[in-house]
Order: sequence, then structure tokens, then C-alpha cells
Amino acid sequence: MKTASKQKIFPYKGNELLQKDYINKILRKYPQFEITAHGLRHTHASLLFESGATIKKVQKRLGHKDIQTTMNVYTHVTKDAEKDTANSFEKYMNS
Repeated sequence: MKTASKQKIFPYKGNELLQKDYINKILRKYPQFEITAHGLRHTHASLLFESGATIKKVQKRLGHKDIQTTMNVYTHVTKDAEKDTANSFEKYMNS
């Protein structure tokens, strides 16, 4: 079994990467969801952040070579995570 960091989000046979057009074609069969493959990828990254994953772990999971790419694309999510971290720390210090 492959490690989580090597496992593709949308795998095909042998963990090969599926083309986003193929995924979008499948998603178009379910118009009530109104989401693209990129939207699912973005949601996946957002949920990783919400679950406590670090920016470095998300970078690795998404396959970005440069952490700046991850930070640029997900700035709004990381700012929310930073706020949550600050709030958690404040709560801890006040307890």
C-alpha cells in the first residue's frame, strides 16, 4: 500500500493520475453538486487545514514543489487556521 503522501486524490489503476477532464465529465452527471475537480481539490486542502494539518503537510499532499504556491492559493484558509490557533492558545492561557 502506498503512503498517504504518495496516494493520489483521484487515482486510477496503479495510482496513476486521472485527467481532470475525466473527473469533470463524471461530475457533470451530478449537476446538483456544481463542483469541478479543482473545486474538490480545494475542498480537500481546506479540510486538511481544518483538521490541523500544517502548511508543509498540505504542500506535500497537493504536490506543490514550492510552499509559496500552497500559501498563495490557500491564504484565506491559512489565515483562518492562524486565527483558530491564536484563539485556542488564548483559551488555553485563560484556563
